[in-house]
Amino acid sequence: MSLMRERNGPRYKHAGDESAPFDTIGIDKLTPIIGAEVSGVDLARPLGNQTIDELHRALAENSVIFFRDQHLSQDQHLAFGRLFGDLHIHPAAPAEPAHPELMVIHADKDSPRANGDGWHTDVSCDPEPPMGSILYIRKCPPKGGDTLFASMYAAYDALSDRMKTYLEGLTARHDGEHYRGQYANFGVKDKESYPYADHPVVRTHPVTGKKALYVNQGFTRYINGLPRDESNGILRYLYEHMANPLFQCRFRWRENSIAFWDNRCVQHHAMWDYWPHTRSGNRVTVKGDRPV
Repeated sequence: MSLMRERNGPRYKHAGDESAPFDTIGIDKLTPIIGAEVSGVDLARPLGNQTIDELHRALAENSVIFFRDQHLSQDQHLAFGRLFGDLHIHPAAPAEPAHPELMVIHADKDSPRANGDGWHTDVSCDPEPPMGSILYIRKCPPKGGDTLFASMYAAYDALSDRMKTYLEGLTARHDGEHYRGQYANFGVKDKESYPYADHPVVRTHPVTGKKALYVNQGFTRYINGLPRDESNGILRYLYEHMANPLFQCRFRWRENSIAFWDNRCVQHHAMWDYWPHTRSGNRVTVKGDRPV
């Protein structure tokens, strides 16, 4: 069955309310469903309480927000992240020597892989997965290297009522074992074990109260309590469903741009279509809580 159109129009019809105006920042939506560029703010400067509140609101309303022409030191990048909560340390990825919370994002002609190449939610294998990720790219390839973001609110809303009923109450195993050997080219040695956790297949966002699908190809291994072939079939369907372009926005990076996405309701896929060129920056990740 086509996901793009049915007899009565698109599979998913967005019916979001118009947002109230912002006083201290500008908002330019990428799509009605997900994504917005934020203007009128210099993240290297101290931010007023109203601006901070409006950035929280912009993230809640758009799920991922973007900033252009930012010039942050490593300490300023970390300080911006702390405005949204305590910072998360990645269980496997390389970090800057003096800042374990500052993940290194780098791919060049010698890289065997690129960070984020494939649909996923960051570190969903943790018992308390990250709330959000703040990626600051300083060096871009001349072409390519875009990141796709998909709304798991929209993916859930577009399911049939019967499928929603079937998924309600199910949990799935998320496992970080695939990190083993992934960062050897950075000189990172494998750990004895990596985190794993069981999370709801459908989670409720603690801020918006909306329901979102919470399984992803990067970390989810199986649905608990189901025969493995049934679990595999359901997960295959959900992965195909949630990658529908109707649920997505696409961000075209320029140097000194920032993307801040909400891992509780967004999946992303970084395109590695720029080899042998270089894409490089840092990511700050904000701690979250246990999905419910």
